[in-house]
Amino acid sequence: MALRPPISGETLRFAIFPLPGALLFPGMHLPLHIFEDRYRAMISDAMARDRRIGMIQPRASGDPAPLYEVGCLGRIEQIEAHDDGRYDILLGGLKRFTLIGEIDTPTPFRRVEAQMWEEAEEDEVLSSIERASLEQEARTFAEAMDYRVDWESVGRLDDYSLVNGTAQVVPFDAAAKQALLEARGLSERAALIVQLLQFFGARDGPTDPATLQ
Repeated sequence: MALRPPISGETLRFAIFPLPGALLFPGMHLPLHIFEDRYRAMISDAMARDRRIGMIQPRASGDPAPLYEVGCLGRIEQIEAHDDGRYDILLGGLKRFTLIGEIDTPTPFRRVEAQMWEEAEEDEVLSSIERASLEQEARTFAEAMDYRVDWESVGRLDDYSLVNGTAQVVPFDAAAKQALLEARGLSERAALIVQLLQFFGARDGPTDPATLQ
């Protein structure tokens, strides 16, 4: 997917958590269970610094795995440390970023340099037709997958939370999820979610996988 260049923001350096299927958007939240030694070290390091880590998807398997170019910087807003060293955290989204490159580091976790996106999608709204289409396709998909959804609560969400909350939780493959993260603007992302819901929903059942990769 070709990216439209974002408005240039500041350049930052931070640790990253490469995790397939996990999206984070500015203003949204992502709960994470941290159990690997290197990522436990990453959380300890982040808490001693500024509580910030970057979420990004790997393109493929491997160690180190190649990365997609776009991710989202988050801040640890809540943390629970377990006796065995594991952490449960709640990450709040700050800004999307485009990778510039990785930084040589002696730490067991990876660090990158990235350019932050300057954007204000929180102020955008969907048309009534766009919102209705998204809600209808989400209902159809949920019914086909036998998911239980509190639609009354969904109906009370603002457009920003509806679009990006849906993008974060839909069970699409990594390539589809990445396309959602890279989409610029609520209308573009909502339209893409509708297309993907139709594509992934056009399968025989919850155990019949589809892929865009």
